[in-house]
Amino acid sequence: MRFDILTIFPFLFDSFCRETLIAKAMSAGRISVNLHDIRSHARDKHHTVDDRPYGGGPGMILKVEPIVRTLARVPKKRNRRIVLLTPQGPQFTQRVAQRYTRYDQLVLISGRYEGFDHRVTRYADEELSIGPYVLSGGEVPAMVVIESVSRLIPGVIKNPDATTDETYTGSLDYVEYPQYTRPESFRGMRVPPVLLSGHHDRIRAWRAKRAKKREKTGS
Repeated sequence: MRFDILTIFPFLFDSFCRETLIAKAMSAGRISVNLHDIRSHARDKHHTVDDRPYGGGPGMILKVEPIVRTLARVPKKRNRRIVLLTPQGPQFTQRVAQRYTRYDQLVLISGRYEGFDHRVTRYADEELSIGPYVLSGGEVPAMVVIESVSRLIPGVIKNPDATTDETYTGSLDYVEYPQYTRPESFRGMRVPPVLLSGHHDRIRAWRAKRAKKREKTGS
């Protein structure tokens, strides 16, 4: 799968692309992560990408022209999806991540400052938020989407069963059963004996019983 990120801070992705699962997936050719600097497509001498909003108000707004020019330079695969990362969008879930794996290319447009000129939405297939809060930009949300989607792509995670029985898989209310590893005892806390028994039917029953619905938090 090809990921294309439009951003004014491409270097924020350096360590993200050099480490752990993403680096391995890129090295194996399972995914590619391509960065496109919006600022390089601003045509004035100062490479201006933002301006004051019409009608007044605090902060600066990302201009439509540099974003559209940048988007026009992104190589286009036949089956692609353009996603605008914004707090106003529907929230990202495991089901959305699964849906994104159906595409050959995912283009993620990262905002900054007080948001986008609204006309940018005309060039996106959908808007997306990673949660009901506000960040300083869309780069971290882009990383969240890339990692969540990448691990669902066949071959990225060696054990295919690793993504079939985990929290939010199948149901957004499903929370995976507790997991333990060595040592058997740590500061008086012991691993449940059933997990040491070797009886697979009992272990499956214990796990099914301990799996639970997600607890709601907040008011």
